[in-house]
Amino acid sequence: MADVKGKLYLIPTPISESEPEYVLPQRVIDITRHLTFFVVEELRTARRYLSRIKVEKPIDELTFFVLNEHSQPEEVENMLTPLLNGSDMGLMSEAGVPAVADPGAILVAAAHRRGIKVIPLVGPSSILLTLMASGLNGQNFAFVGYLPIKPDERRKRIRLLEQRSRTEGQTQLFIEAPYRNLQLFRELLSVCSDQTSITIAIEVASGNELIVTKTVRAWKTLPLPDINKKNTVFALLT
Repeated sequence: MADVKGKLYLIPTPISESEPEYVLPQRVIDITRHLTFFVVEELRTARRYLSRIKVEKPIDELTFFVLNEHSQPEEVENMLTPLLNGSDMGLMSEAGVPAVADPGAILVAAAHRRGIKVIPLVGPSSILLTLMASGLNGQNFAFVGYLPIKPDERRKRIRLLEQRSRTEGQTQLFIEAPYRNLQLFRELLSVCSDQTSITIAIEVASGNELIVTKTVRAWKTLPLPDINKKNTVFALLT
C-alpha cells in the first residue's frame, strides 16, 4: 500500500489584535484546533494565538518548527517529516496569510516537491484588503515588497514603479519598516508626478484602520499622515 502523506494547511491569522474587525471563518478555526504540528514564523505569537482559539491539546503537547528568513534549506526539509509520516500540519504567518510576503513560501515549495497536498485557507491579507479599498486598478497589480533603503536607490525604484504603472496601467503595492514610513511617503510625493494616485492603508483590519487614496497634488496640500511606526501598505497608480 502506498504511503499516506499528511496535508499542509496554510492557516491565516488576524492581522491585528487591536479590536480586530476581521473575523476568521469558523472552518479555519476548527481545522486549526485539531492540529498537532505547526510551522510558525514567531513562536510566542503563534502560541498566544493558538491559546486564544482554544486548541484541543495543551500548548505544551504541540510540536512547533520555526521558519523565518534565517532558516536553512536542510531545516525546511526536516520540517516536512510529520507530513511524510502521515500527520497533518499547519503553516502560520506572523500575521495575515502564510506564504505571501512571508518566508513560509519555501515550505510550500518543498511540500510540492515531495508530493504533499497543500490546502490554502481563507483569511485576511493586508495587501489584498488595501487593493480592494484603494479604488486603484484591481485587474492588473503587483506587490513588490520592500523598496531599497538607500535614498538614491529608493528614488530610482519609485521612478521605475511609476513608469511601470504608467505604461501597463498596473497598480504597484509595497511596504516599509514602520519607522521609515514617513521618509518613504515624503519621497513618493517628491518623486512622483502630481497626477499619480497614492494610497496609504494604515493598520488594516484593526479598530484603527484608515485607508485613503489621493493624488500626489492633493496629498501635498495636506499635513503629513499619521503613519510613523504604524503598519502601513502603500500603493500607487498613474
